[in-house]
Amino acid sequence: MIGRMPWLRGLLVGFCAIVFAFLMLPLAVVFPLSVSSATYLQFPPPGFSWRWFESYFGSPSWMQATLISIEVACMTAVLAVLLGVPLAFYLARGRAQWLTAAVDKVMVSPLIIPSIVTAIVAYSLFAPYQMIGTRSALVLGHTILALPFVVVVVTAALRGFDLTLEDAAMGLGAGRMRAILYVTLPVIRPSILSGAFFAFMASFDDLIIALYLSGSNMTLPRKTFENILFAIDPTIAAISVLQILFVVLLVAAWFAFARGERPAPTLP
Repeated sequence: MIGRMPWLRGLLVGFCAIVFAFLMLPLAVVFPLSVSSATYLQFPPPGFSWRWFESYFGSPSWMQATLISIEVACMTAVLAVLLGVPLAFYLARGRAQWLTAAVDKVMVSPLIIPSIVTAIVAYSLFAPYQMIGTRSALVLGHTILALPFVVVVVTAALRGFDLTLEDAAMGLGAGRMRAILYVTLPVIRPSILSGAFFAFMASFDDLIIALYLSGSNMTLPRKTFENILFAIDPTIAAISVLQILFVVLLVAAWFAFARGERPAPTLP
């Protein structure tokens, strides 16, 4: 229908361009603010200066918060993958449909339930064991938030996986687990890595759970939040720019990996 009506295609392109410009508009503000010479958030900036990047990299508290966020996000991604991949296998291949459906609903519930509810529940669970303020509590709390991303992505990959590949491997003498390790997992590896990436970003960007569970372990989102409350300066704009560039680099690295040639799986 669109091909028969060129004006409709132009209208659709124009609408998409407006939506894209609206979404990108904050970036046009954040980037200039990050190199502003003003002592507060002022747009347009009165001058150019790198002082706010120097303020971030020269601050031990900002550096410590960043390292804690990266460490917790990495551990969360690893734990989410270790738990999510087996759950995805069960959801994709479980024979009890009513049970798999119930588990599926439970797994995606953290994506639907507000984060503050998850944070309150996690706090009530960890507080009796004096875990509030520990890295373990923060990792477990973020894993609750990140696990659905791994489960959803990997389950979708498994449901589209050609089971005859496993059958062929088993027909050549491989056991079920060996076929999964050397045939199935290499094929769905991009989905596993995608789930790990989403889990990493869900943890790295979380504020609500960190407010309840981090204690003295100040994460980068919590440090940024407190900076907004007590000292609004362009340092937060510099941090936002660095986070955007960090995500862009991760996505670029992922595309470079996905487009690279991968050897066919072989059974040792």
